[in-house]
Amino acid sequence: MKVGTDGVLLGAWAPIANNPFSVLDIGAGTGIIALMLAQRTHAEQIDALEIDEDAYEQAVENFESSPWGDRLFCYHAGLDEFIEEPEDEYDLIVSNPPFYSEDYKTENEQRDLARFQDAMPFEELVEAADLLLSENGIFALILPYKEEQSFIALARESELYPLKITRVKGTPTSSIKRSLLAFSRNEKAEIEIDQLVIEIERHNYTPEYIELTKDFYLKF
Repeated sequence: MKVGTDGVLLGAWAPIANNPFSVLDIGAGTGIIALMLAQRTHAEQIDALEIDEDAYEQAVENFESSPWGDRLFCYHAGLDEFIEEPEDEYDLIVSNPPFYSEDYKTENEQRDLARFQDAMPFEELVEAADLLLSENGIFALILPYKEEQSFIALARESELYPLKITRVKGTPTSSIKRSLLAFSRNEKAEIEIDQLVIEIERHNYTPEYIELTKDFYLKF
């Protein structure tokens, strides 16, 4: 399946300064983010959660074919099912939650809103992060920029506070499309805020994007 830029960004960007022992990827798709974190960290336990059967099967295949297969495990379950009987806490939780792109619009605004968060409501994601995150853990995700402030407010209700925010633009002149957000339980943490531009022009990547992702692309 196609590897999306959002997954690559989150996998390369997610903060790992807390040296996570255990990692959870919620809505893992084919496992790209979990694989990138296996490459970036010494985490002994990297769990992935995927409800779609085809994606789950491909994630398992990808995990087994990787050099880190002994550290990677994929659950075929929905988030609501997974958190019913939580067995572990995680030092790093990541998610590239499903959403429809900004240019996906119908005439029915309510239907758009429902479809936008249909697969994994943000409330459910925050609830899971609060339940499963270790005391010094980090919760990182990527969202459409327009959802940034409402998600931060939602996380704050569960006493999860922003630690780092990177706003992503496709080109220097385009508008901000995505927000990479990292949260912790530390309300007093100083928030690091910056911006990332992916391309100077089509297929001409910025030095910052190359630096962030070069360990994962063969062509860099």
